[in-house]
Amino acid sequence: MNHSIVFAAVVATLALSACERPVVVTAPVGVAVPGPAGPAGPAGATGAVGAQAEKGETGATGATGYTGATGYTGATGDTGATGNTGRPGSTGYTGATGDTGATGADGKRGATGNTVVIVPASK
Repeated sequence: MNHSIVFAAVVATLALSACERPVVVTAPVGVAVPGPAGPAGPAGATGAVGAQAEKGETGATGATGYTGATGYTGATGDTGATGNTGRPGSTGYTGATGDTGATGADGKRGATGNTVVIVPASK
């Protein structure tokens, strides 16, 4: 019960201190009432010409651009025309005649008996 009384006292103090605010009083500002406008004044003198600005320095060179993509391969060309037939070649030289062959050895003398004779075909 001791705690509840202390708690109630703290709450009451906070509630009352929150309501205690000083009042801010704002003094009224006098409002000027305009009278009739006077005559316009003389025109002002022309101002002096301003100094010429210095020319700026040339900017840095830009970076190199990217390399373009490789192009497509072109179409294959048409087949060329067939060439003309070549001329017939010249007749070759006649070869040299060979040497005469050596004489053969004498044959054996034939025995009597059945002899076969072969007759060569005529040309």
